[in-house]
Amino acid sequence: MRLGFIGAGRMGRPMVRRLTAAGHEVRVLGRTPEAREALAGDGAQAVADTAGVADGAEAVLVCVFNDEQVRDICLDGPLLDRMPAGSALVVHTTGSPRTAEAIAARAAAGGVDVIDCPVSGGPHDIEAGRLTLFAGGADDAVARVRPALESYGDPLLHVGPTGAGQRVKLVNNALFASHIGLLADAVRLWNRWGLDETALLDALQHGSSASRALAGVHHRGSVAAFAEATGAFVGKDVEVVRKVAAEDGGDLGALEAALDSLARVLRPAD
Repeated sequence: MRLGFIGAGRMGRPMVRRLTAAGHEVRVLGRTPEAREALAGDGAQAVADTAGVADGAEAVLVCVFNDEQVRDICLDGPLLDRMPAGSALVVHTTGSPRTAEAIAARAAAGGVDVIDCPVSGGPHDIEAGRLTLFAGGADDAVARVRPALESYGDPLLHVGPTGAGQRVKLVNNALFASHIGLLADAVRLWNRWGLDETALLDALQHGSSASRALAGVHHRGSVAAFAEATGAFVGKDVEVVRKVAAEDGGDLGALEAALDSLARVLRPAD
């Protein structure tokens, strides 16, 4: 496929490498000469502006840090205007489902399909081709981009219409973050008994409480170390899910207390 790519950072660059290795023609936005040189070394065609990414692309993939950046690129910038009719825009960034829906509404006027496709996993999962993808969008649009996404994604889960991918990811992240918060409270209990956190984490790996969150904490050695390493990513997604729930006139129920426990780990000085 002829692909454009915006956001070749911590997550995006290994995606680019997987795409080029699979034989796709990839044009990637590189804002500096040094970045463009590095991307060329990955087998991609590095371009200096959004027009170069979009022109002639069958699909453009966006993998930036937050929802505000997505809006800047897709709603305030020229990207959609330069994409050809019949192409697809894939947004990997976790954010508000309303952003995905707003982009889709605008893109429809130009005949561009929008797929919100947030991810679960890290760079090591991308390199191994096992990144989990939650895709929201029309059946035919998801089918068209599947060959590209399966270069680094397995499983690719089509979970519903545009916006559904973000909603699944927000629920996923709320549960993941809540489990870290629960682990923080469990460790506080354990510490009051004067026992070593490492021993607890080692033991829980073999119990019924084992989970991905626990595995990540165990790998880092403590809840505090894991929170420090992942706080920027987990924290921003927690804020999004709280905002979306409030906009819908609801709350997070029992998840709130666990997320508050996580917040105390992320901001221990507060």
